[in-house]
Amino acid sequence: MISKGCEQCAKGGKMVMFVYGYCDQRDCFYCPLGENRKNVEQVYANERPVESDEDVIAEAKKMDALGSSITGGEPQEVLERTCHYIELLKDEFGEDHHIHLYTGIPGGRENMRRLAEAGLDEIRFHPPLELWGDMHGTEWEEILYIAREEGLTPAFEIPGIRPEPEFLEFLDEGAAEFCNVNEFEMSDGNYRRMQEEGFERKEGHMSAVEDSRGDILDVMGDHEKVYFCTSVFKDAAQHRRRLKRMARNVRREFDDVTDDGTLVYGKSYAEPERFEELGVPEEYYTVKSDHVEVAWWLLEEMVEDGDVDDGEIVEQYPNYDGTVVERTPLA
Repeated sequence: MISKGCEQCAKGGKMVMFVYGYCDQRDCFYCPLGENRKNVEQVYANERPVESDEDVIAEAKKMDALGSSITGGEPQEVLERTCHYIELLKDEFGEDHHIHLYTGIPGGRENMRRLAEAGLDEIRFHPPLELWGDMHGTEWEEILYIAREEGLTPAFEIPGIRPEPEFLEFLDEGAAEFCNVNEFEMSDGNYRRMQEEGFERKEGHMSAVEDSRGDILDVMGDHEKVYFCTSVFKDAAQHRRRLKRMARNVRREFDDVTDDGTLVYGKSYAEPERFEELGVPEEYYTVKSDHVEVAWWLLEEMVEDGDVDDGEIVEQYPNYDGTVVERTPLA
């Protein structure tokens, strides 16, 4: 089973709202947050630092967001802030803008009510690992029913550390709507701690952990309300499709969009007047402060013909950071 939130994510249509970098569960060895996000107050919409509500709206429009996911740190620890962004997005984009939230604490009825009133659709609980298998009769069971009573869709989202039948029991009892299991991953933020716990990266994979999949699928994989999200799918589908949505919106007339969702263009330090002399149509180039950006294929031809001395082909992400992936010199 795949939820509505996951359907939108699979299309690359979910904007990630990072609202708070602190979390009471500070000893989770598998926490993937990097140093730039861990224990920070800064809010991010995707990779864009948020300084105003307009930044959030601009980022959502940039990717034609179908919905948003609220994450941290712990979003419930800054409930006013979290509710503000939920309300902002619902007011701007309407009820069809689906919003889900990740949380590692139960929170209680008042929090569930406030989140529902703000417009939250779906809440995904991640109980601490040490409680797995022993949650019945605790606040973790109670909060599932409370969330539903307050109008939210309660679910679990857990890392694929080990199979845990208790999550299936909650699904069969109707307490939780679904359970997402994310393939266990190593990141820059948790690599050292993961190794200390005896985990190793799977050979040939950038992030997936060795032996993190088979037993989980054997125990939990056949349940109709369990979805196993692989690291390959996150990178190849979710992330790439989000980039493509952005690239289509921000591309200039002369930018090429690759299958990976990156933008490709040419870069030259020739004088702008040279492009006028050569009769290059205005839509095929743009003048920057210290260089000219131009259709890559046109620049390649100009260098080959000796019309300009040199240049380079640039491949770049279309997101806020605009990270350059590759530079290919032309001479």
